[in-house]
Amino acid sequence: MKPGMLESGSKPSGTVLAFDFGEKRIGVAVGEWQLLQAHPLTTLHGEANAERFTAIAALIEEWQPASLVVGRPLSLDGTAHAMTARCTRFANQLRGRFGLDVEYAEERLSSVEAAERLRAAGTARHNARQHLDAIAAQLILQGHFDGFAEQGIDHLSPPPEHPDDREDDTRH
Repeated sequence: MKPGMLESGSKPSGTVLAFDFGEKRIGVAVGEWQLLQAHPLTTLHGEANAERFTAIAALIEEWQPASLVVGRPLSLDGTAHAMTARCTRFANQLRGRFGLDVEYAEERLSSVEAAERLRAAGTARHNARQHLDAIAAQLILQGHFDGFAEQGIDHLSPPPEHPDDREDDTRH
C-alpha cells in the first residue's frame, strides 16, 4: 500500500501537496497528515502545460508527497461548470504523470477568503496577487484536513472507564 493511502481504520500519513488550479496560475500548498496543518508554498505561473508540469515535478521531487489534493470548484448551488472539468482533467494528469493518489477537495470561495485574509493582514494590493493562489491552496488543503479530523472525531468512541478513575466517596 502506498504511503498516505488509508487502510481500514487507519490514519493517512506523510506530506501532502495541494493545488488551486487556474488557467493562468496554480497555487500550491503543503501540509502533513500528522499535524493536520497546511501552509502556502508557491504560485506557479504560465499557461503552457509542459512548463507547469516541469515545475510540479520539481516540487514533487523536493517534497516527496504521499498524496496530492486538487481543489474542485463547483457553483454555489453545488453544480459542476467548465472549470470543474478543467480541474478534473488536471487531477487526472497529475495521477497519470506522477502515480500518486489524488483527492478532490471543496474549494468554493477559497480565492475570496484568501483575498480577505490578505486584506485583513494589511498586504498591499499589488503584493497580494502574488500570494493569493498559494493561500487559496492552503485553505483548500486545510479544509481537507479539517474534514478528515471531523470525521475521525465523529467516529471515536469514548475511552472505557477505568475503575480507578471513578470517585470513591468512602475515601473522604
